[in-house]
Amino acid sequence: MPRRRRVDLFYHGYELPALDRPFGRVQSNLHLLARTAYRGLRRRQPYTGFYTAFRNLKRALEQAGLDVHVNDFAHARRNPTQPIGISGHAEVYKHVALSNPAVFGPGYVPPPETIDAVAKGTNIRIFTQPSEWPCRILRSKLGDRVQPMFAPIDLSAWPDLSAGSKTHDVIIYDKIHWHRDEMVPRILQRLQRHLAARNLSHVMLRYGQHHLSDYRAALKGARALVFLSSHETQGLAYQEALASGLPIFAWDEGRLVDPREVRTAPADLVVSSVPYFDERCGMTFMETGLEDRFDSFWEARDSYAPRAFVAETLGPERAAGIYLDLLDRAATA
Repeated sequence: MPRRRRVDLFYHGYELPALDRPFGRVQSNLHLLARTAYRGLRRRQPYTGFYTAFRNLKRALEQAGLDVHVNDFAHARRNPTQPIGISGHAEVYKHVALSNPAVFGPGYVPPPETIDAVAKGTNIRIFTQPSEWPCRILRSKLGDRVQPMFAPIDLSAWPDLSAGSKTHDVIIYDKIHWHRDEMVPRILQRLQRHLAARNLSHVMLRYGQHHLSDYRAALKGARALVFLSSHETQGLAYQEALASGLPIFAWDEGRLVDPREVRTAPADLVVSSVPYFDERCGMTFMETGLEDRFDSFWEARDSYAPRAFVAETLGPERAAGIYLDLLDRAATA
């Protein structure tokens, strides 16, 4: 599949700073090791979502036979026409100021009104977002320069857990962010009452407040996962559960509530908490009719094929092919 043997990626973030100086990559890697060890000892999440998505992309390219290099500034400058990938948090635009044609993402994409000023020191020809709906927010500004590019899910890293012994019925994955004081009673606590009325046990995990090992243990012992989030550009957690063979019951009102994005979003924009989802994955619900919808989902829980959906839609081979196409487009844009 590879049309080139080498791919150069650049990342700047909390885990891996892009240090454009002699021995910068060595220092950056030492920083990553120290930070990961420190957070592991304190049972905190080792990586941010951006870095997790970046690692998944890097691994997908390597599995496709590519020789992937990270933060090799010297090579990029010696080969200024070679397209590169740039990823990371907001400061990445300052730290990776190269003339190479570039594909941006996964990472922080500025809002439309500031994107030119923020990215002016780069040659980014294509910006990516993890799914189609956030691309629509930028289309009026960027047109075809913004494209969807998901972070791949590696099935080998998330084995099928559906057939194992179970210790609880449901995981409730609480990622309610906006209007939390209002929505927790209306959605989360209402769901908990319904589970109790049906004598179904559950484990609670709140986003950002659990360790990865806690999540894996909860997945191993569960029959299904309830995903509570207003909207997601991708939603790695629910997709990792799908890969593990757990069907998903997802709150999905279809309304954008992020106050920053509402200002520039198209009036007819429909968003999703599960932007990659079909009938194999489980079922979505809205606040109205929550209990009846859950009962239908629970009755059908053994009929879903979530792992097959991930293999077909979100696998590393497909992701690598899409990303290589984007690099080719950047090189000729």
